[in-house]
Order: sequence, then C-alpha cells, then structure tokens
Amino acid sequence: MKIKDLAKVDRPREKLEKYGPEKLATAELMAVLLGSGIKGLNVVELSRKIVRLIAKNGAEKIKLEDLLKEKGLGKAKALQIIAALEFGRRMRPDKKPEILSPEDVWKLCVDFRASKKEHFAVFYLDTANALIERRIISIGTLNASLVHPREVFEPAIALCAAGIIAAHNHPSGNVEPSQDDLAITKRLAEAGKIMGIGLTDHVILGKNEFLSFKNKGLI
Repeated sequence: MKIKDLAKVDRPREKLEKYGPEKLATAELMAVLLGSGIKGLNVVELSRKIVRLIAKNGAEKIKLEDLLKEKGLGKAKALQIIAALEFGRRMRPDKKPEILSPEDVWKLCVDFRASKKEHFAVFYLDTANALIERRIISIGTLNASLVHPREVFEPAIALCAAGIIAAHNHPSGNVEPSQDDLAITKRLAEAGKIMGIGLTDHVILGKNEFLSFKNKGLI
C-alpha cells in the first residue's frame, strides 16, 4: 500500500501536525524523518524495518554500515538516521535509560486513561528497561479472550524487546483488579517466561490513580 492510499489521519506527517509527536509510534516518527519510502515499501513499512534494526543493534551502537545493509536504503537516508540519533543523544541532559515506574506508565497513558472504553496497551522495553515502543493491543471490554499472548508478544519479538509492561484503564475509575485482569496477567506472565520476555508489571489506570500488580505482589 502506498502512503497516499492511507487515510489522512493515519499518515505520519498529518498525524504529527494534528496530535503532536507523543501520539506517534516510533516507526511513524522515523517515517516523518525519512519522508519517503523505497520501491516495494512505503515509508511506514520501511521505517518499521529500520526501527527493528536499531532496536536489535541498540541506538547507541548502530553504525552507518549496519543501516546500509538494509536492502533499498540509500546512503542519504542512512546518514539522516545516524545524524538524528546523534542529535537526540546530544540533546538529552541525562543519558541514563528511563526505567518505567507505575507512575511513568500512568503519565504515558494520558491519551486514554480517562476514556470511557477500555484500552489495553503494552510497553516494549530493551535490556536496560528503556522504552522501545508503546502499542495499543485492544480497545473495548477487556476479557481473557480479547487479549491473546500472541497479539502481545509478536511485536515484542519484532522489536527485540527484553521485557514488557502491560497497562489498561478502568472507565469506572476503580483500579482494583477484576478476575479477568488477574487471569490475563497470569496468562501473559506464563507466556513471557516461556519466551524469555518477562512481564515486568501490569498497571491498571484510573483518571487520577493507578494500581501496580508488581507493587501489590500480584506478579
């Protein structure tokens, strides 16, 4: 699919202009930076491949020659990426990785924590517990059948994530876990152990408060 075939609201540049950079996935931010794709891959598809490559090698260690091995990615675009990564490093006041606490998760879910619909999100983390990407896995009434480990861990494998944090909101405002919440958490924790991608925490979000399964000893 060509980028022009996407609805305007789903195009990275238009999405950035309307909602701001916080609402874009990592690959969408990369797409804005690149501007265009290559033959056979639109800019978003190309960006997803690049983000996976960077996650695999590490943003601090990725080199120009690593990017040039990506089929179809020319030197000009590869240099843009290297320059953007270096710019980001130089602009960061603290280079230590951001470790996501339950409060951090609550803050990073401002877009849906007060929603009238339940949203189930997953934060994908690298080996230093720094955020690679956040994805919404499902929207609607939450139950064990709607949140399947496959839907959660497929992106984890693609992003080379070392761990995950799950989060979902309770429209009622009551952050106490339901039986479905407990069942989903147990299922994801068991799947994570098998795959070697640990479930670090599951955070239930309310408009003004949150509950951490880890802090409650439920993981």
